[in-house]
Amino acid sequence: MLPEDVVHEIDVLVRTRAFDRARLVDIFCEEMYEPGELDRFEVEAQVDAATASLSDEVRSWPQVTDFDRLEAAFSNLNLRGVISLFDAGNTQSEGYEDFQSALANHVQPSIVKGYCFYHSQDAERAIDGGGLFLAFGPTNPDDEESGGAAIGAIVREELERAGLRVEWSGSFSQRIHLPDFRWQRR
Repeated sequence: MLPEDVVHEIDVLVRTRAFDRARLVDIFCEEMYEPGELDRFEVEAQVDAATASLSDEVRSWPQVTDFDRLEAAFSNLNLRGVISLFDAGNTQSEGYEDFQSALANHVQPSIVKGYCFYHSQDAERAIDGGGLFLAFGPTNPDDEESGGAAIGAIVREELERAGLRVEWSGSFSQRIHLPDFRWQRR
């Protein structure tokens, strides 16, 4: 039988909807824990149980969830030249690397003025009820102090337009927080 903390970790990662079944099993059996530390069949069974439970729960969700609102805001941000990324790495630095990669592959990099993303730790915090934190900033890191807050203001505007409550000091040094965000990702 899997330890309670592993069961919780599996439930959280299933709820992120960032990984398919095979990848989830590999994450637990090869990456988060040493190979052989967890029974692969027990992990597979727990992933399946968590997935089935989530599928049942989805039926009771409202037609429009906070995650749907976030998707709408991110879509509008992308149109406004702010590359917005879901599941961008595991940390802020990895998320920033994902942004740099997206910028390098952007069809019109000259129109990009900044970025916005959340990483896996942010998603896990949101799933556990702590709201969602978003990183943001200008394309050029040398412009963080002079232009970071302007990107934050654009992000805040789109989040609020999408119907999300935003807490933010107006400073580049503080990430944007969606304190009431309910993680309901279909």
